[in-house]
Amino acid sequence: MGCNLRCKHCGSSCHDPLPGELTTGEALKLCDAIGELELQWVTLSGGEPTTRKDWHLIAERLAKNGVIPHLITNGWLFNEEILDKAIKAGVGIIAFSVDGLQKTHDVIRREGSYQRIMQAIELCRCRNMEVAAITTINKLNLGELTGLKQELVKRGVREWQVQMGFPMGNMADHRNLVIEPADIDPVIDFAYQCLEESSIEVMLGDCIGYYNLKEIALFKNRCGGTYSRQGCTAGKYTFGILHNGDILGCTSIRDKEFIEGNIRHTPLREIWENPHSFSWNRNLKKEDLEGFCKKCRFGDQCLGGCANTKLTTGGSVTAENQYCSYNHSLKNRIKLFARKPTEELIAMGRNFAQKGYCQLAETALDVALQRNVADYEVDLLNLYGYVSFRLGNYQASLEANEKVLQKEPNAVYALKGKGLCLARLGHSEEGIKLLKKAVSMTDESFMDPYLDLAIILAEIGRRDEAMAVIKEGRKKSTPFIAQSQALYQQLVG
Repeated sequence: MGCNLRCKHCGSSCHDPLPGELTTGEALKLCDAIGELELQWVTLSGGEPTTRKDWHLIAERLAKNGVIPHLITNGWLFNEEILDKAIKAGVGIIAFSVDGLQKTHDVIRREGSYQRIMQAIELCRCRNMEVAAITTINKLNLGELTGLKQELVKRGVREWQVQMGFPMGNMADHRNLVIEPADIDPVIDFAYQCLEESSIEVMLGDCIGYYNLKEIALFKNRCGGTYSRQGCTAGKYTFGILHNGDILGCTSIRDKEFIEGNIRHTPLREIWENPHSFSWNRNLKKEDLEGFCKKCRFGDQCLGGCANTKLTTGGSVTAENQYCSYNHSLKNRIKLFARKPTEELIAMGRNFAQKGYCQLAETALDVALQRNVADYEVDLLNLYGYVSFRLGNYQASLEANEKVLQKEPNAVYALKGKGLCLARLGHSEEGIKLLKKAVSMTDESFMDPYLDLAIILAEIGRRDEAMAVIKEGRKKSTPFIAQSQALYQQLVG
């Protein structure tokens, strides 16, 4: 659909209505298909949805199908008539795009836009219509969040979503307005401050996070005390519908390669339930990620976070998410570690590893490995291989162990480590062969190869062989009895 504004940050970059828009009949039929999928809610956005004359009919049809329709509007056309239609159609929440205090907002959007939005919010409040605000953060409005909060609270707004503006659409022509990775933490701090004040609930967009303690508290507050990052939701729990019926994982991701089908040619349910649809995200794994995300301790959980952040700032949906708060904090650590002498870095890495802080250990050791460390390279690689394995970075651990074995072909610790990594990477037989070699070369002072070999054998269903290894180890070393007790009980049971 088209839009009556030309906002500097708009990712959709809508002007006139686009060719091929769904007719009213097609849109209503689509609403029925959405109802059959038993979706909880649908957000009507744009462009500007109220420029489409049948928007309220679409909202009403969604509601009749048991789907809550929400509306995001720039407020320019908003009046009593539109509000009446929204109420009659069963719209749940009307969210107004507010992008700064009056001067900034009008510069970004259109002269007079701020006043129209504030009047629209007041109009909704008088009619008990639930409203929310949405702010797309950029360098023009980043410093106005506190002032804008006061204006929204004064007008009775209780929910406020803040999200990052990406270099796409119109914003691609205003890249100088895109915030920096260092700006993410202050936004999280602001949202947390609002939580403590109980002044307004600030909801961070999926593009703002992750694994920042304050962000975790905000997430838990909104989600019933739980914090669970399971990667970008596009194509897993949500999908977007474009003006012409194209289906993609998220309407922010506009590249044609991410279009999974069109409802004019394929039923919506068939597109959604096709096992090959949205494979770029449904099948995404930590090892597919790039940069720091590939070795992050949370990589298996968040999978690099928002796909559109990675796509628009890194060039692909697997790129490193440089706007991740946790990523940024580790980058700051690297700057500090770079000033430390190598011996101190190794000591720090060992200390971190002993305390279970494997990510910090890996970071410190990685900095050390960039230097000339010939005098302690083997010890450093052994430790790096260990913490990488603990982080689930099996390929990095494998490479570290292989470097040790190039220098010391019979190093038992590295043989064991390489065997474990190969097994974890899906090469079980190769891994078992190396673990058996490590078992044959070790003595009672280092029984880890026995336990690790037994674990791998048990995991692939060779329980009798695993038990035989455990029994052999118990005969060889009395302390190994306690070390292997948990696995022994599991195998006996």
